[in-house]
Amino acid sequence: MNSFTFQQIGIIHSPFKSKFGIPRQPGLSPSSVAVLELFPPYNQPETVEGLADFSHVWIVFAFHATAERGWTPTVRPPRLGGNERIGVFATRSTHRPNPIGLSVAELERVEFDNEKVLIHLRNIDLMDRTPVLDIKPYIPYSDAIPNAFGAYASNAPQPKLTVFFEPETEMQLKTTPELRQLIIEVISLDPRPAYKEGRTDDKIYGMAIGEVDVKFKINQYVATVVAINNQ
Repeated sequence: MNSFTFQQIGIIHSPFKSKFGIPRQPGLSPSSVAVLELFPPYNQPETVEGLADFSHVWIVFAFHATAERGWTPTVRPPRLGGNERIGVFATRSTHRPNPIGLSVAELERVEFDNEKVLIHLRNIDLMDRTPVLDIKPYIPYSDAIPNAFGAYASNAPQPKLTVFFEPETEMQLKTTPELRQLIIEVISLDPRPAYKEGRTDDKIYGMAIGEVDVKFKINQYVATVVAINNQ
């Protein structure tokens, strides 16, 4: 059995500061943006020459926040209600034999800032400080297969919650409409464990988005943002 060592080539700067609240797949939060910063010696313009001609990129990364938990042979996918167990290789669970993830993202632009190479991404599902192992261009004719099907995850999840804001929080977001929209996109997918869908609980949930901590509560299929605090 072979073993391999991988070199981290960069890091993700993302508005998602904690695991809770991150979209469970890419493409579910159009307002989310991130920057992939390349590390030396990979931060050379030559390494990304031609990359800006592609609309999307594949990001190969490490599940740094869950790697220490190890792996399990079966997991409970949220799309199956969090109750049914299936094989880890039939899921995109973070608890894998090798904590490697794969995500596709929209490529907005490539920026050169002094000695930095910054790749600007959109519509992401990547946690802040995620270590990046590789970047590959998305090739439409081979990566998009029209007649493919995805078992329990064939269709994209739809928003489950209607999101409202308390008057004070609405005022706080008046000058940052892009943050307001990001909060709606993330909460509307119901980041709670799958078994809580459609239920009311007394818990006040919190998640860090950008530079703020968002507090919200859920009554069946309605979420209300009750507080927004600076971190």
